[in-house]
Amino acid sequence: MILEGKVALVTGSTSGIGLAIARAFAAEGAKVMLNGFGDPAQIETIRSELGAGYDAADLSDPSQIEQMVRHCTDELGSPDILVNNAGIQHVSPVETFPPEKWDAILAINLSAVFHTTRLTITAMKQKGWGRIINTASAHSLIASPNKSAYVAAKHGVAGFTKAVALEAAREGVTANCISPGYVWTTLVENQIPDTMKARNLTRDQVVNDVLLAAQPTKRFVTPEEVAAFALFLCRDEAGSITGANLSMDGGWTAA
Repeated sequence: MILEGKVALVTGSTSGIGLAIARAFAAEGAKVMLNGFGDPAQIETIRSELGAGYDAADLSDPSQIEQMVRHCTDELGSPDILVNNAGIQHVSPVETFPPEKWDAILAINLSAVFHTTRLTITAMKQKGWGRIINTASAHSLIASPNKSAYVAAKHGVAGFTKAVALEAAREGVTANCISPGYVWTTLVENQIPDTMKARNLTRDQVVNDVLLAAQPTKRFVTPEEVAAFALFLCRDEAGSITGANLSMDGGWTAA
């Protein structure tokens, strides 16, 4: 198993992409610290299934992020692998975009990536091995209307990842983004009503004419595909991949 003895902290891992990554890592021997919200009984089932730890930190609060990293270190060891996957979304034209939604999206989708990285990278450098994998988005490369905060945050994640990769380039630590297109997750499903309202469309029109219209494959990316990519980035053979923004979007950004 390629991750035997490694500790992986995966944010936003109680559902969707993060959960798929956590499962893939655990299957390869990693000790996983889960993080996210959801039904406590379901989270406990997942935790038990994976033999994982769990921390319910609200990633909009830097003090809770510090406690989460400390919890992971105390229970499992300092993270060898950090996956910044947690994210939220809100869809609205910029002139009516609620400022509190802007602040929340920037806090969870961007600032939390900074805080987790600053708190874990020193130990990775000391070990001479580490993997920082940030779930960005096709929206780290291009924009869509009514998603100003999300687009801004994901562009920020891509730039931050490059800077970290350069800082750690000689110390065995890589930092990369995976930028999926539309993945059928709760985050995508929950934005459909707002998009229906913002564009005066039906649900089917949003799915087919807005979401899948962007992806030449005309299908959603699967969480398991993203997880397999993240697992590959943890292999020693991926040690020269760093500072990359790796598209996984069914050809969306190829145009």
